[in-house]
Amino acid sequence: MIHKKERKYIPANLDITWEALEPFYTELIEREISSVAGLEKWLQDRSELEAALEEDFAWRYIRMTCDTASEDLLQKFQYFATEIEPKIAPYNNKLNEKFVASEYATKLDGEKFFIYLRGVKNALELFREENIPIQTEIQVEQQKYQSITGSMSVHIDDKEFTLEQASVFLKNLDRAKRQEAWEKITARRLQDKDNLNELFNHLRGLRHKLALNAGFENFRDYMFKALGRFDYTPQDCYSFHEAIEKEIVPILHEQAEKRKAALGLDALKPWDTEVDTSGKPALKPFNNGTELIEKSIQCFSNISRYLGERLEIMKDNGLFDVESRKGKAPGGYNYPLSETGAPFIFMNSAGIFRDLTTMVHEGGHAIHTFLTADLELNDFKHCPSEVAELASMSMELISMDNWDVYFKDEEELKRAKKDQLFDVLKTLPWVAVIDQFQHWIYTNPDHTNEQRYEAWEQIYNRFGAGMVDWSGLEEAKQNLWQKQLHIFEVPFYYIEYGMAQLGAIAVWKNYKENPEKGLQQYLDALKLGYTKTINEIYETAGIKFDFSAAYVKELAAFVKGEMEKIG
Repeated sequence: MIHKKERKYIPANLDITWEALEPFYTELIEREISSVAGLEKWLQDRSELEAALEEDFAWRYIRMTCDTASEDLLQKFQYFATEIEPKIAPYNNKLNEKFVASEYATKLDGEKFFIYLRGVKNALELFREENIPIQTEIQVEQQKYQSITGSMSVHIDDKEFTLEQASVFLKNLDRAKRQEAWEKITARRLQDKDNLNELFNHLRGLRHKLALNAGFENFRDYMFKALGRFDYTPQDCYSFHEAIEKEIVPILHEQAEKRKAALGLDALKPWDTEVDTSGKPALKPFNNGTELIEKSIQCFSNISRYLGERLEIMKDNGLFDVESRKGKAPGGYNYPLSETGAPFIFMNSAGIFRDLTTMVHEGGHAIHTFLTADLELNDFKHCPSEVAELASMSMELISMDNWDVYFKDEEELKRAKKDQLFDVLKTLPWVAVIDQFQHWIYTNPDHTNEQRYEAWEQIYNRFGAGMVDWSGLEEAKQNLWQKQLHIFEVPFYYIEYGMAQLGAIAVWKNYKENPEKGLQQYLDALKLGYTKTINEIYETAGIKFDFSAAYVKELAAFVKGEMEKIG
């Protein structure tokens, strides 16, 4: 069993209420600092307080997403969002000011604290008192997306299924059954399209106001600063989109033509994109959630004893909720528990191949959480998404050579690997679509629903919607963006998947060439947390932080070559 780290500053049984917390914030603000050692102790005490708050919030979020129908769990989450976070914000700003103003800040180890100091200064530049209630409202409103989507279900063959469970039918060899499932899932989503449009319009307005208050023209520019994107610009994102359009979309068009021919169809419809073209039943890597966890532990153990032991620890401590059920929020995540030093994995498995890749993806995040658990300050663990997603996406590929744990049949194993590599390429255009759509949304803050539909269609068509025949299904196509949780809950967190996907391919290439060295470089990079720049972290992993057209082309060719080797 694992336990929270022993607290040295705040009581072990501290109630997470504002009344109990305020004295500690006041003490930190008023404390006299008279040496470098005193400043470091002050930083450690602040870090301990923040870690305790993060873990408390983590459990409120986890429990609420595990049961979105519970009013009690919702209220506990909202209490933190409305009664604690808004009151902490001005104190955090004062603590940041105190740190930067300290004569000893410049005497700290410059290499060790460079990233931290840069982040504190960035936060100071962004802080506006008038934005605190807006951020609180955004936090509460965002949760409504999960309440709306978590309650969605459909009936197929006289049985009720969550949308994740119903998606299994999209792999059915019977085309009529696939079409029935797709139409029911889509019809259910469209029932709430107006609610979701209304929710999003409200969020868009709040976010735009937030940006204006902070002195930005739009929320896009605000978020680039808020996300600490020191290493690239919006224009770099557009260039990355163009590279994906030029180098990846043609490969996917080739694959779509092969799929159409293999299925003997004149045109691919949306319900034809998931079925296996071999004519064999859908891959079934496990039978239930317990088996998924056990097989994943074995898979990770076969890569490295250390990796397997981390998942074993999570299982023994009840840190998984993996099966889909009604009332559970959609999607999947790995949530770090800052004091415990371990994470919680949440997902909606339905016994399909994609659940396997979700598990190893979140498992990569989990390993990252364990590797950074003992870093000196809590902030050192707050990795930018370009690094966090490198951890997860690399694990998807590194783990592939041990997927025989899930597939005893050699042909099924080959199918799984080919599907995974195809998904690696397929991810990139979707990343470009979602990212470019968000650029458009927030640089056109006064747009109407109709204009948003038109922009979505234009962007989606550019990156490969033409591979599928959407005639007669225009409404469904227009509303596809509503499926993407990130647009509602974590705006602008998406281009990182594309950047990290390229990095993951490069990590895997190194691993294929020298497994021991490639794995060690990957782990060494993750251990750094966010104590180095993104470029330095990628260099430690033995790869480049590069998303140029030439690099996209090189890595796409490698993936295509590996697909051909599988046969």
